[in-house]
Amino acid sequence: MQHRQLNRTIAITTGLIMCAVYVLYTFHACLLSGINRSLKQTVAGSALVATATLATVPTTPASPPHIRILGSIVRIVPLTVDDTTNANVRPVPRLLAASAPANTTDGSPKYRFLRQQGLRPSRHLPDALIIGVKKSGTRALLEFVRLHPDVRAAGCEVHFFDRHYAKGLAWYRHHMPPTIEGQITMEKTPSYYITREAPRRVHHMNPATRLLVVVRDPVTRAISDYTQAKSKKRDMKRFEELAFTNGSAGGVVDTSWGPVRIGVYAKYLERWLAHFPLTQLLFVSGERLIADPAVEIGRVQDFLGLKRVVNEKHFYFNSTKGFPCLLKSEERSSPHCLGKTKGRNHPHIDAAAIDRLREFYRPFNQKFYHLTGINFGWP
Repeated sequence: MQHRQLNRTIAITTGLIMCAVYVLYTFHACLLSGINRSLKQTVAGSALVATATLATVPTTPASPPHIRILGSIVRIVPLTVDDTTNANVRPVPRLLAASAPANTTDGSPKYRFLRQQGLRPSRHLPDALIIGVKKSGTRALLEFVRLHPDVRAAGCEVHFFDRHYAKGLAWYRHHMPPTIEGQITMEKTPSYYITREAPRRVHHMNPATRLLVVVRDPVTRAISDYTQAKSKKRDMKRFEELAFTNGSAGGVVDTSWGPVRIGVYAKYLERWLAHFPLTQLLFVSGERLIADPAVEIGRVQDFLGLKRVVNEKHFYFNSTKGFPCLLKSEERSSPHCLGKTKGRNHPHIDAAAIDRLREFYRPFNQKFYHLTGINFGWP
């Protein structure tokens, strides 16, 4: 009797357990099926909405989603532009800082990198000008100071303040290189120094403009000027015929001839000092720029308020040209000189003509020394 009752209890318990398992299984199966149907309906609905949106506004892209990564807000944008001619091509996404700047016209790798860092290169009117003097070393000065990472300069002479002033400051600014905050914009046109209207025009642009003047012995400068002109015009008269009114060293110095007239530095400096204080002008010795470029460039860096970065390690002396050359520059990483025109041989000039010119320039040189406070030691 007891044995039969025990078997019945076991059978009932087993049945209850099987019923419970079946109920649980059915419940979970229904739950999973419902979830699956809901997901399918959601995805289908989203696809329909997206399709309708694209069909309605085909040319308006969706706003890129913004996400936070390590505390910075970034947006997902395509790495490549959509190819509208091939609907099967899908852009590959990348992460880009939300504050990324717009493109500029400077496509150099350095400035592409700066843009990626959130810096915005832009064009500015010059902070400093190399205003002269022709054939005194202005090109050398420009190339040497451009070695500094905080200096960017127009690559060619713009001639704004002497030839193109009527085109306006916007035109002039367009010819300047893009710079970032902390960099100095510079331009070189040697004819500014002797142009009557240039001091007033530069002052009108910016009274705080810093001015650099490269000067050398005016006799040597005149001969160098003549040598350059003769290289372009083979049938030019002899130097002595052009420098003196009667064509020989025994005559009067012809101050109407450009190469002679430019060497009267004091005359032109007085015009600049009528608009700018002497403290805004730096006078660079053309002779020292050749003999010891690092010293002169050191003075230039101080004048421009720059850290002394350019030093003797940037230069080497080319004994064949008799001119300092660069071990590397912004454009080239290999040693190179400034060009075939630098350090060209001068023609033979009659000694009497040189002596007569030195006598002519001596009082003007003394006045120039007085105005600048610098004795350049010219013969």
